[in-house]
Amino acid sequence: MKLTPLADRVILKMVETEETTKGGIILTGSAKEKPSVAEVISVGPGGNVDGKDVVMTVKPGDKVITSQYAGSKVTLDDVEYVVVRQSEILAIVD
Repeated sequence: MKLTPLADRVILKMVETEETTKGGIILTGSAKEKPSVAEVISVGPGGNVDGKDVVMTVKPGDKVITSQYAGSKVTLDDVEYVVVRQSEILAIVD
């Protein structure tokens, strides 16, 4: 099965975070923050969304930062993805 985003939607896969701090402290599950860095898996075509032309600026393989609670979670083949609008992406990480 394959996910194909529509309009200005982007499919993201969250990047795993380190479980230890720089000082060597191991974090428990409740102490870790939700990761906000994700990899772009698939990008919609853009086009006319809500009366405005949307040009997609992200591409598959980009690392991006999103707000903590952005998008909708979808699980497919035991892999969790997040579907967000391009406008919910805050930055591209180089």
